[in-house]
Amino acid sequence: MSAYHPLSEQEAIELASKITEVFGPEARLTSREIGDGNLNLVFHIRDEHSGRSIIMKQALPYAKVVGESWPLTLDRARIESEALRIQYKLAPGLAPKVYDYKPELALTIMEDLSDHVIMRKGLIEGGRYPHFAEHISTFMANTLFFTSDLGMNQQEKKLQAGAFVNPELCKITEDLIFDDPYTVSDNNDYEPAIEDAARALREDTELHLEVALLREKFLTQGQALLHGDLHTGSIFVTPESTKVIDPEFAYYGPMGFDIGALFANLLLNYCGQAFWIKDDALRSEYRGYLLSTMRNVWSLFEAKFRAHWDSSCVDRIAASTPGYQDHYMRRLLQDSIGYAGCKMVRRIVGLSHVADINTISDPDIREQAQRQALAIGTALIKLNRTASSIEQAVDIAASTTAG
Repeated sequence: MSAYHPLSEQEAIELASKITEVFGPEARLTSREIGDGNLNLVFHIRDEHSGRSIIMKQALPYAKVVGESWPLTLDRARIESEALRIQYKLAPGLAPKVYDYKPELALTIMEDLSDHVIMRKGLIEGGRYPHFAEHISTFMANTLFFTSDLGMNQQEKKLQAGAFVNPELCKITEDLIFDDPYTVSDNNDYEPAIEDAARALREDTELHLEVALLREKFLTQGQALLHGDLHTGSIFVTPESTKVIDPEFAYYGPMGFDIGALFANLLLNYCGQAFWIKDDALRSEYRGYLLSTMRNVWSLFEAKFRAHWDSSCVDRIAASTPGYQDHYMRRLLQDSIGYAGCKMVRRIVGLSHVADINTISDPDIREQAQRQALAIGTALIKLNRTASSIEQAVDIAASTTAG
């Protein structure tokens, strides 16, 4: 089983039986392939005797969402495995444990999170997660600060950044988020009902400037090791627990990209609630919860990041220069707001939508939600360089859906 090939379920069972940390010699293992993403095979392996289980994730050499005509590097499996181990170390309990990585098969074997729910699904169903803001702010503050020049030796950081050069998956991000939505592209995918809104994106030169500046940072600013795709489909939750998964897009980039991706997906769900909650009062209250979550994530993240800076900053100049921390945090907020807008726009007119909006069965409400998401997204992009408070972003969402 040394040469790369997509695993069968029986082969997955044979490999899983060797994970003695989880399965004993009497284990009776079963497997089912549960991958519903765009890039990988995912096997759920369970011992019928003990009930213990694991997940085995194998990268495919192409994008499932398109097919073999879109080849992809298998090295992304190594990047994901190494990123998960770093995140598990820096944010204990907030990422799944990796049991093994087999480079010849591009295969990561990790903790099973079947007792959790994918956060996107939970939010669509109106779920509430009282510890989420606390957990995800810790995850982001720890993983971003301690992989940056602020929190780790700068020469070691350069070496680590080299291990996370991820050109093929970064290229996907660069095209799908910063290029395609603002051009006529075969990758774009939107309904004819919003053609006028898509055309407006292509014609808005003020918007193009802001997107170009955000793209420049994505291309050139290696602040910290990013998750790279931190949306609500990459987070498993229960009311008590949060686990961040799928960092195969990990690379060294601008911190605000991770934070903005999370904000965008909370706001996309916010727009989709026009359909998912029928009662006006209940919908308004749940939308308030989503905006409060966004606000709390930022405020908790900022407090924790500043605390790390005050206690653990290894950069003498950053630690001792008056006003530098405030300036840094203001720029980080601005980047987060701008990238949130970019991610929202891409999920409406670009390739690969979100179920929060795309699965709305009423075409009129779906169109309304799409237009609201585009309005919020473009407003956030245009706000980004002048933003001074998370409240400005929250106010944009609230005012766009008022009435």
